[in-house]
Amino acid sequence: MRVIQFREALREAMQEEMRLDPNVFLMGEEVAEYNGAYKVSQGMLEEFGAKRIIDTPIAELGFAGIGVGAAMNGLRPVIEFMTFNFSLVAIDQVINAAAKMYQMSGGQFNIPMVFRGPTGSAGQLGAQHSQAFENWYANCPGLKVVVPSNPADAKGLLKTAIRDNDPVIFMESEQMYGEKGEVPEEEYLIPIGVADIKREGTDVTIVSFGKIMKVALATAEELAKEGISCEVIDLRTVRPIDYDTVINSVKKTNRLVIVEEAWPLASISTEITYMVQKNAFDYLDAPIRRICTQDTPLGYAPTFVQEFLPNVERTSKAIREVMYR
Repeated sequence: MRVIQFREALREAMQEEMRLDPNVFLMGEEVAEYNGAYKVSQGMLEEFGAKRIIDTPIAELGFAGIGVGAAMNGLRPVIEFMTFNFSLVAIDQVINAAAKMYQMSGGQFNIPMVFRGPTGSAGQLGAQHSQAFENWYANCPGLKVVVPSNPADAKGLLKTAIRDNDPVIFMESEQMYGEKGEVPEEEYLIPIGVADIKREGTDVTIVSFGKIMKVALATAEELAKEGISCEVIDLRTVRPIDYDTVINSVKKTNRLVIVEEAWPLASISTEITYMVQKNAFDYLDAPIRRICTQDTPLGYAPTFVQEFLPNVERTSKAIREVMYR
């Protein structure tokens, strides 16, 4: 199977869907003439022209609103935020227009659109450019929230998101755009709301999503040397959440550790913890543990970044604790 970059997988997904459906278009800052801030849309202006690959001013609220209006009129916009940190400027259109329009119109208006771009930290970018908002958007009914961890999932999920008749928040990682992985050449889709067991195990379940999956998988690899068998689940989407896959895994392993790049309060890990204790309490042999970011804005210094984020050391320590080792 061929190996391509994460950014190339995203580009292929958009290109394929734009070739299939003339109503699909891409709009955002630097997506056209500059080929995208992270070169995700490289070459797309040349293929599809300026009416479908549209550069915008630095005005997220404005072009998000244009996208909502276009979706109400039958088009399928893909709105790129240079970073989801900047989506806070546009959050009124995302939450109060895109997410609510179908319900407020009594089903008269679908909003088939995708808001996509990088989320979370990406090195030394400071407190205002290092935030993860997956749990913020997942809190809002009317939205679907997708967070892929590898190129193959990114392509299949983005194609599904573009075809979806509801607004989809598609959250990537600036640090993953250059990462490579196997991606099928043939047409394929991945359904939204279905988790993937990336590694089977018997002793403890690790749940994560997005770029933090690398921490989860590296931890499982490290602990295997100690004879601890970790089952690793990639949620892939955090609204809807595939609770069944997580709960069934916990019923097998009897232990759960959740790893997430988010502040602890009201995180996705908080929600999963609640659902597991509600539906599988009698199967738990140890308290559920969460590994989140530190509960503070992220500083600029590399030492702060290292201490802020989930890592293999913290995750391994939590797993040993639930294993009573």
